[in-house]
Amino acid sequence: MIIIACNTASAKALRSVQQNYLPQAFPERRVLGVIRPSVEQMSRDTRSGTVALWATEGTVRSMSYVLELEKLAPGTRLIQQACPMLVPLVEAGELEGPPVDYFVDKYWRDTAAHSSQIDTLLLACTHYPLLANVIRSRLPESVRVLMQSDFVAPSLQDYLRRHPEHDCRLSRKRTRRFLTTDRNDAFDHLAAIFLGYEVASERVGLHLLSG
Repeated sequence: MIIIACNTASAKALRSVQQNYLPQAFPERRVLGVIRPSVEQMSRDTRSGTVALWATEGTVRSMSYVLELEKLAPGTRLIQQACPMLVPLVEAGELEGPPVDYFVDKYWRDTAAHSSQIDTLLLACTHYPLLANVIRSRLPESVRVLMQSDFVAPSLQDYLRRHPEHDCRLSRKRTRRFLTTDRNDAFDHLAAIFLGYEVASERVGLHLLSG
């Protein structure tokens, strides 16, 4: 079982992987994304019926969150805001200070200009939670800031309870391996920022199924 933690990858590739690739290559495996549990959480938390998300331009353009909300919580208004400068700031190690404050303020102004009723903001990118403290400090107290790390794992637990045929096949060894197709030094540096401890990754190549 694989969880695609990246919102942009979930938005652009999940359905294709599930419907086209897995049945042909690995029919016994499952790949899940983060958009559905995120939409479920947003719809549960909002009181006003108006929610917002901050995401990459690719996630916003995909309209995946809009379509999922229409299916799971029709009537909920979603305001999407692309935040292209937040990922470079995080990857540069800039987690606080004037540049972060400037762009958080800018993106919130752009978001709030669409509605004064927003009561829930989803940080729909793996990078953004590293800025959560700054974001919370600069947004109105009435706005709840959601991080996917808080509910994606419980959502997976619920999925496995409902699908014991998959749960019984999962290992309980609790081992961790970090695999990357990128340069190891670049990956290890960013992983240390995200996780708070040193990481030694393994370089791997991709072998795509032909046809």
